[in-house]
Amino acid sequence: MTDREAYIALNQMEGLGPIKVRALIDFLGSPQAVFEVDANDLLRVRGIGEKLSTSILAQRGGIDPQEEIEKAAAIGIRILTPLDVEYPVALKAIHDPPLALYVRGSFLPADAHALGMVGSRKATHYGLNIADRLAYQLAQTGFTIVSGLARGIDTASHQGALKGKGRTIAVLGSAIDQLYPPENAELADAIAARGAVISEYPLGRPADRMTFPYRNRIISGLSMGVVVVEAGFKSGSLHTADAALEQGRSVFAVPGRIDQPSAKGTNRLIKNGAKLVDNVGDILEEFELLIPPGTMEQPEKRASARPKVPLSEEETQLVEALWQEALDVDSLARAVSLSSAQISGLLLGLEMKRVIKMLPGRRVELADDLRG
Repeated sequence: MTDREAYIALNQMEGLGPIKVRALIDFLGSPQAVFEVDANDLLRVRGIGEKLSTSILAQRGGIDPQEEIEKAAAIGIRILTPLDVEYPVALKAIHDPPLALYVRGSFLPADAHALGMVGSRKATHYGLNIADRLAYQLAQTGFTIVSGLARGIDTASHQGALKGKGRTIAVLGSAIDQLYPPENAELADAIAARGAVISEYPLGRPADRMTFPYRNRIISGLSMGVVVVEAGFKSGSLHTADAALEQGRSVFAVPGRIDQPSAKGTNRLIKNGAKLVDNVGDILEEFELLIPPGTMEQPEKRASARPKVPLSEEETQLVEALWQEALDVDSLARAVSLSSAQISGLLLGLEMKRVIKMLPGRRVELADDLRG
């Protein structure tokens, strides 16, 4: 058994995790050695008691890492270990890096500039719109968006990155062959084509209450910072923010209404020192000293191409007012100093030209392919 195969086999063992495996490797000299030593040597390793030693000895004869590699390859999945060049450097630096990563898609050097985006599964329309918009803008600047493929904010973040023609990485709380939630299968296909769908869990492992919190450290570990969009007091997204802080990453939060339960967690993060985000510039300015000049593009520059349909002067005013964010009709009327009656006619024309779209609550936003 090679060291690479040993990493994969250790990842398949019950009762072992990255920290205990690191203790074993540090003491015994290599991952392969864990499969060669006797019980006495295992018991000499700090944190490996008699119960765990017995478990390791019982399991190691029944695990075939080569079989796992072949099963994964048969469904288009590669398994990376810390010994592989493609294994993300950022993950190697965290306290408990995954022993193995099951990857559908690919990592690229550009993924070093990644941002995590997480939030409530039961997101409001406001939260979904903000997550989509921020991910779209960040993707256009060159950031890779990392999220968890969960319902709600995660889904909107991946979708926004894809609309922005950027890269995105989904970190699953289950094995790749046990995709959860199942309705995101088509989204997972799109993500794998423009980034990667990854999991540290061996094939066949379903999602449960423990797998989701544990995978959060990978979302933050891959990222330069984590943006939280909507989170209640007990939201799992706060675990990702905690992991980010422990790993020395930046934490950002989008504020919400004080009477909305879905804003309690994000507003508390801001109280505790997270950077308040009300536009993409709040995020970009945090990293301007860490990213070489010219590497990233400002979203305004990427969005400089105006609609390719003829617009009147008044229609152009409306489009430019909507360039940074969606607005309700009344706010839009005030922004361009036009009456509600004038606005209604102009919006109808713009909607027919597919330049804007109307949202619930008389809100207006630019069409997906025009937003900047």
